[in-house]
Amino acid sequence: MSLAIFDLDNTLLNGDSDHAWGEFLCDKGIVDTEHYRQTNDYFYQQYKAGTLDIFEFLEFALKPLTEHAPQTLERLHQEFMQTAIAPMMLDKAATLLQKHRQQGDFLLIITATNRFVTGPIAAALGVDDTLATEPEQIDGRYTGKVAGTPCFQSGKVERLQAWLQQTGHTLDNSYFYSDSINDKPLLELVTYPVAVDPDELLEQAAKEKGWPIISLR
Repeated sequence: MSLAIFDLDNTLLNGDSDHAWGEFLCDKGIVDTEHYRQTNDYFYQQYKAGTLDIFEFLEFALKPLTEHAPQTLERLHQEFMQTAIAPMMLDKAATLLQKHRQQGDFLLIITATNRFVTGPIAAALGVDDTLATEPEQIDGRYTGKVAGTPCFQSGKVERLQAWLQQTGHTLDNSYFYSDSINDKPLLELVTYPVAVDPDELLEQAAKEKGWPIISLR
């Protein structure tokens, strides 16, 4: 069984779920809209440039989770799935996932976006497992801190290596699909790296290395 690994945002989705969650919070008036939107956009530009300080960003992104009861967060996320995520779903992404299923591959999403945001999305996509940045919880409430290593840049590699040891999977004949230069360390590790609707920096790297470039849009 080969491993088919997928980035989530701007790869399997036509958009960024992390940024969209921030926009959703602004639209609902749950956060200080002007300040939050400005900060959210600031971090998103850093992410796209490959210069994001992940801990600084997570301190910002996880704070709203600390301010609401789990039931309220779940209700908000259900609305978020309908209004923001459903329109981002891509037919070609569903077809690609199905192709790997039919090949008997193990489908793994690996995403820097935190599990609160991405867990239900991964479930909707029907993958076998997900590695995401883990927001810390104590007694069922989010603390605003990160548990363990954020699933970002080289942290994705670290988290994947730990997962491989735990599960017995290997990277023999493995695939990884991503849009982002932030995922270059992991793309260099797999057997079949694929750039999906890549950002400018990844497109350049993919051309230099002879990696396939595809579009799911």
